[in-house]
Amino acid sequence: MRLMPYIFTWAVLAIVVLGLAVRRWMLGRHADETLHLADSEARLVAQQVSVGRSIRVVDRWGEWLTVVVVLYGLTLLGIYVYAIWVAGAKPVL
Repeated sequence: MRLMPYIFTWAVLAIVVLGLAVRRWMLGRHADETLHLADSEARLVAQQVSVGRSIRVVDRWGEWLTVVVVLYGLTLLGIYVYAIWVAGAKPVL
């Protein structure tokens, strides 16, 4: 059994998760954490709402994809270890 296509898929998913982490970090850097209440600051309030919404979306996708990457990686590891055990300690890759 060849695992390279599955490992490649796992690596692509891991890179996507890293990209989401970088995106989240960049959004967090530009977030304004000051509470704006005055009418003259309505533009800033709208911007805060927009950035907060974007951060929540990135967080949700990041959490789910992280779980998928970890489970997929553990599954691949289990398949690899089982294949080595069945083949008598001969690497499968």
